[in-house]
Amino acid sequence: MAGKAAAIGAPGRLVDALIFSSTWVASAAVALTWASALAMQVRPEPRLLGLAFAGTLFVYTVDRLRDLERDRVTSPRRSAFVERFEPWLRMQVAVAALVALALGLGAGMRVVVVAGTVAVFGLLHRRLKHLLLAKPIYLTAAWAGVVVGMPAAHDPAARHVVWVALIVAGTVTSNVVLSNLRDDEGAAARLGHRRALAVAAINLLPVAALALLGPVAVRPLVLLPLFMAGDGAGFRPSEHYGALAVDGALLAGALGAAGWASAAAT
Repeated sequence: MAGKAAAIGAPGRLVDALIFSSTWVASAAVALTWASALAMQVRPEPRLLGLAFAGTLFVYTVDRLRDLERDRVTSPRRSAFVERFEPWLRMQVAVAALVALALGLGAGMRVVVVAGTVAVFGLLHRRLKHLLLAKPIYLTAAWAGVVVGMPAAHDPAARHVVWVALIVAGTVTSNVVLSNLRDDEGAAARLGHRRALAVAAINLLPVAALALLGPVAVRPLVLLPLFMAGDGAGFRPSEHYGALAVDGALLAGALGAAGWASAAAT
């Protein structure tokens, strides 16, 4: 029986490690950077993909460590993971910071400025997220800065930057609303479950329209709002759903968009 329990528990522990170490959300940042670059008709630069991963891993892990006590109420399972592996997570922060710095400097000063600005807001997250409307605004801007701003800053030949930024930002806004609803934070908590879900869904309608009506190169990005809408339709207030599915919708939509764009280019 013990062996069977261990076998059953192993996949659960793997999922916990993936989502609670911030590896999952960092992977979503990589996929979004890749899809955005293709939509802007520029080469997905490996250094930028690595920077998106390392930078996101750094910022989100720092937030998990700093908010350990507060998160015990809303995210007890994540808090238990962070407490258990705190020394390893602190090491992860240091390594991610060094890797992000090296990749940023290698990508050029314009990329460093964009990434550095986003990092500042990321480190201020603990103070800003308590403001009612601030969290959706600065998180949306930060994600757009990473996944759209960095490729555009790296390659002046980038096209359709505004289109791509609006589609990504609109999708991330709904992602933040759903995340806040799961954590019972910000405006989503004030709106209540039904209204917050309605806001997240209605917000995605013009985002999908932008993708479909925009230049041909940006049309694969319609998968971003579609996957996010599907996630909202099946929303559950559990820790695993909040981390795995809400951020997973960004990851799946971006991977689908990147695959679509790559296939269309061949």
